Amino acid sequence: MKKNNFHRIQRVLFLILLANLLVAALKIIIGSIIKSASMTADGFHSLSDGSSNIVGLIGIHFAAKPEDEDHPYGHTKYETLAGLFIAVMLFLAAGKVILDAVKRFIEPVIPEITIESLIVLIFTLIVNIVVSVVEYRKGKELNSQILISDSMHTRSDIYISLGVLITLAGVKLGLPPETDPIVSLIVAGFIIHAGYEIFKENSDVLLDGVAINAKEISDVVLSFEDVKGVHNIRSRGSINNLYIDLHIEVNSKLDVEKAHKLAHDIEDAIKAKFKKNSQVIAHIEPYEEDAKE
Repeated sequence: MKKNNFHRIQRVLFLILLANLLVAALKIIIGSIIKSASMTADGFHSLSDGSSNIVGLIGIHFAAKPEDEDHPYGHTKYETLAGLFIAVMLFLAAGKVILDAVKRFIEPVIPEITIESLIVLIFTLIVNIVVSVVEYRKGKELNSQILISDSMHTRSDIYISLGVLITLAGVKLGLPPETDPIVSLIVAGFIIHAGYEIFKENSDVLLDGVAINAKEISDVVLSFEDVKGVHNIRSRGSINNLYIDLHIEVNSKLDVEKAHKLAHDIEDAIKAKFKKNSQVIAHIEPYEEDAKE
């Protein structure tokens, strides 16, 4: 990823941090005033969004460092580490929400619902929608794993806030106070799910999971007339930092110069198909049937 892209990602994260802190403060303050566990839980979830933005900013700061003697592949995996840290933070936040919900089951409290609280909730819901859409689009535009992951997390806030809104309306219409902690548990479920998705996506990168389907790479390689076969296709990394290597079988009588050019053409074709700044290594070897002859 270009260094300029890292700076653009930092700017996006900083603006989203400000929006999340505003949303979290409003929800926690109003939730405490009206004694709503579900709204307060939703506020802490939004606060975790702000915390994840800070972690993302730190991760991007280190990921932007150039290659050096000790890190010839660069520092881009700091972005991945930041994603894993965000997942852990979400699991801890979910634990707090569950504990608070259990306390409300033991000692039920009827939320004091006001027009002001509903207005705040609707306002924060709109902010979450805008933040999620903008962050996802910027993540795609800048090929940022941290922005895309964080937008998925923020998107879950939209459904959670809708649930809280419905719950407050239900309590106003006469539903039992136990409805509030039940919704808090549902909120915790969303948080855990978001944490799991972020953890899985980022851990796959650190563990060098398959980044591109081998069949898709094979189709590109076999489109070249001089290629007799392809095997040992491997890919790893993330959308920002993609590495692909493979073995290509060619006619044993193909001269070195043509084989060298073929390898470069195949590498360029793979980069054009998947990612221009990918690191692709094509190993040329004689076609097995030709070798037998």
